[in-house]
Amino acid sequence: MSGYDASAAPRVVVGVSGSLGSVTALRRAAALARRLGAELWPVLAWEPPGGDPAARRTPAAGLLVEEWQRLAKQRLASVLDEIFGEDGPGVPLHAVIVRGTPGRALVATADREHDLLVVGAGRRGLQRAFSGRVSRHCLTHAVCPVLAVPPSPLESDLVAVHRRNAWHLRMDTRGL
Repeated sequence: MSGYDASAAPRVVVGVSGSLGSVTALRRAAALARRLGAELWPVLAWEPPGGDPAARRTPAAGLLVEEWQRLAKQRLASVLDEIFGEDGPGVPLHAVIVRGTPGRALVATADREHDLLVVGAGRRGLQRAFSGRVSRHCLTHAVCPVLAVPPSPLESDLVAVHRRNAWHLRMDTRGL
C-alpha cells in the first residue's frame, strides 16, 4: 500500500479557522480521536493578505511573513484554548500552521491512507462559499476518508438572529 506506515499513530486531521463551523468540526474531530485512540491534528491554513501574488508585489511583505505566521499560530492556540482549556482534548495534540489555501493545506497534511480528515461543511452565504469549496476540494483530492461535518443548529439560530437584527437596524435608520 502506498503511503501506509503500520508504525505511524492514527491521526484525525481537522481544519480550524475559528469560525463556528470549524469549531463544530474540531469538537467532532476530538471526539473521534478519543474514540479511535488517534492523535488530533488541528490545521490552520493562512495566506498573506491579498494572497501570495499580492505579497510578492509588496516589498515589505517579506518582513511581514513572520508576523503573519505568528498571528496564525496565535489564532490557532486561542481557538484550541477556548475549546479545550487547560485539560486539552484528551488525546495527543499536534497543532499545525500551514501557509496556503485551506483545501490544499488539509489534503497535504492528511496524506496517509489511514488518516481521517474532518472539515466543516457550510450551508449559507459566505460560509458556504468558503467551507463548501474547502470540503469539495478535500473530498476530491484526499487520499484518506473525509468527514464533512454539517453546521451546528446553533449556527442556524445565530444566522437567523443576525438577519433579524440587520433588518431592524435598516428600519430604524430610515426615520433619521
